Amino acid sequence: MSKTYRVVAWSTGNVGRHAIAGIDARPDLELVGVWVSNPDKVGKDAGELAGLDRTLGVAATNDVDAIFALKPDVIVHTAMADNRLFEALGDMQRILRAGINVVSSGPVFLQYPWGVVDDGMITPTVEAATEGGVSIFVNGVDPGFANDALPLVLSGVCEQIDEVRVAEVLNYATYNQGMVLFDIMGFGRPIDDVPMILQPGVMTMAWGSVVRQLAAGLEVELDGDLVEWYERVPAPETFDVDAGTIEEGTAAALHFELRGMKDGKAVIVLEHVTRLRDDLAPEWPQPAGQGCYRVILTGEPTYTVDMQLMGRDGDHNTGGLKATAMRLVNAIPAVVEGAPGLLTALDLPPVYGKGLVV
Repeated sequence: MSKTYRVVAWSTGNVGRHAIAGIDARPDLELVGVWVSNPDKVGKDAGELAGLDRTLGVAATNDVDAIFALKPDVIVHTAMADNRLFEALGDMQRILRAGINVVSSGPVFLQYPWGVVDDGMITPTVEAATEGGVSIFVNGVDPGFANDALPLVLSGVCEQIDEVRVAEVLNYATYNQGMVLFDIMGFGRPIDDVPMILQPGVMTMAWGSVVRQLAAGLEVELDGDLVEWYERVPAPETFDVDAGTIEEGTAAALHFELRGMKDGKAVIVLEHVTRLRDDLAPEWPQPAGQGCYRVILTGEPTYTVDMQLMGRDGDHNTGGLKATAMRLVNAIPAVVEGAPGLLTALDLPPVYGKGLVV
């Protein structure tokens, strides 16, 4: 008989609500608590917060001590980290020191931080996990499964690899997260403004873990720093997306690459093609279906694999959010049973959707 793991969901936002549904779906996981930052959510049932059609019998709280008193095996941490980096790290370190394992959607550089950020951004979290005798695994779909597990598995049927390219090709019009779209990615802002994501070094901090981890997994010695590149396209007229209005002439499509170089040639490339309307920048890479994550291994032979996403609501962005949540939830048994410290996709055994066939 398989072990049952006691789980707390930490936040109920765009990813957290799907994590709750995923925890409930697995027979070897028991949802014992939900932590929320919004006082209006305190006391509400987890099923309601997850948008389910039933209650789960677990009420949300903003009392951290009460969460720790539940003695969970693991916390699924999906709180926003992009705009509160040090607060998120502090929360996770406190959880780890309390002897509770963590699977988290951020900060994303912790997917594989070595060679991406200074040791001072890594060591406190590793020490907290070691002190607590537990593990932490940071992942999702991108950075995450689509550009670590998927390309590494595909490399196992190659004879020679000239370039590894992992790409997200998506329309973000239905991604209802204004802070990410407008403040971080710069959509709807003047085209000559340089948003947070395109400030020098930010792209490397956000996705350098992808390139560095693939290099480590494939035993590639890269040249020095990673190369950042981008281009943008303005809106031809004013139009609306779920998160707000995009005025004519403001940024409406973004194409960027983060390139790992070897002997002056790009050998590992992280690429994003993000549109707010399908007709924008038709010369840029086009998605398979409504949107996809794409892996291209150029060499002998050359492979192209498109992973299309679609939620039951007909929205590919829902599929992406669920993929992020379920990458964490389904990894719980492997992470809890793993060695104390910071784990990466290179450390985990294959993670399967055990018990999910209905």
